[in-house]
Parts: sequence; C-alpha cells; structure tokens
Amino acid sequence: MDFSFQDLSGTFSVADIALSMALSFALSAMIGRVYRATHRNVSYSQSYVQTLVILGMLISLIMLVVGSNIARAFALVGALSVVRFRNAIKETRDVGFIFLVMGVGMAVGTRFYTLAVVAAVAICLVIVIMHRFNWFALSVRRQVVKVQVPPDDDFTPVIQDVLIQHTDEFELVSMESIRGGALVELMYTVRIKKGSEPSDVITALRERNHGQPVTVLTGYDQTDL
Repeated sequence: MDFSFQDLSGTFSVADIALSMALSFALSAMIGRVYRATHRNVSYSQSYVQTLVILGMLISLIMLVVGSNIARAFALVGALSVVRFRNAIKETRDVGFIFLVMGVGMAVGTRFYTLAVVAAVAICLVIVIMHRFNWFALSVRRQVVKVQVPPDDDFTPVIQDVLIQHTDEFELVSMESIRGGALVELMYTVRIKKGSEPSDVITALRERNHGQPVTVLTGYDQTDL
C-alpha cells in the first residue's frame, strides 16, 4: 500500500495563485465600492460588502481547485451543499452583486483574466450610469398614510373627505385592529397634491380622529419597512 504524500499544487504555479487572488480581490473590492456608492436604502451593511470581497476571492480559489476535474467539482458541490444561509436578502439588487462577484471570481479562477477585468469594469460602469441618471424611476411619488381611530364609529368617510382635499388620489390598502382592539389602524397609499405638505395632512386628520396618532411615510419605496 502506497502511503506517499502527493501535492497536487503543481498543476498551477505560485504566480497563478498570487495573480488570481490579487486580481479577484481588486475586482471584488471595486464592485464593493460601486455597491457602497450607489446604495440608496437605509439598510447598508458593511459586513455584506466585506462578504462580497471574500466571496469573490473564495470562488476564485474554488475554481483553481476544481480546474477541469469533474470529480473534484462534484465533491465540492456535495461539501458546499451542507451550508445554509439564513439571512434574508432585503433588496433584489443585492442578489445581483452576489452573482457579479461570483461570475468575476469564476472567470479569474479559470484564468480568463481579460474577460474578468473587462466584464467587471463594464458592468460596474452600467451600474454607476443607472444610479447617476436614475434609470427606470417612477416619476410619481406616492406616500403611505396611517391613521388610528377609535373602533366605535365609522371614520372612513371623514378620513376620505380630508384625503380628497389634500391628495390627487388615494386607496385604502389595509384595515387592522391594534392595541387589543382599542384602536383601528387604516392604511392608505396617496399622492399628495402640489402645494400641500405631509404636515397639513397630519394636522387635518388629527382634528377628525380625536387626536389619535397619524403617520405619513414619504419615499417608502426607497426605505426598508
């Protein structure tokens, strides 16, 4: 029985390893900086951006290990299948950045260096342009109005009168009993008229709902609720 030690690292040189790690780090760090510069929501996570850099280098390492060996590829798939990620991705855009660093890491690990550099720069440039010129944004800003009222009377007509005065359009999206049935919360999506302010809506509604809490959320499509 042969118990001799065999090192398979000779299939690629130290220069290949150093170049792959350095290039995957540089490109992943560039993608991380683009993500930070173009992020708009309030849920920015430093650990997520650092994970992007680590993931890019890790994928590059995995591709070096796998090479063209099918057996190693299936072994790594089986080993990595036991990993479970329980953190929810709050924004679909974040998933795109994960796939971007994975694609760049795969290109670098398989030694398609030019492809990795050109693709990373081109895609990051597209992301920056979309952010700079605010592509595909809705031109109409909508707000969410939450009104809490006592459950005894029907306040819907009174609230709608106020919304007719201060908004161009509105829609009731939910009605919920809160505080053990002591209050009813009505939630509307609205488009406030030009010349009216959210504070005007709040003041008018508080005069009609016996001073119960009123909330107006502006730019809710850019905020994690």
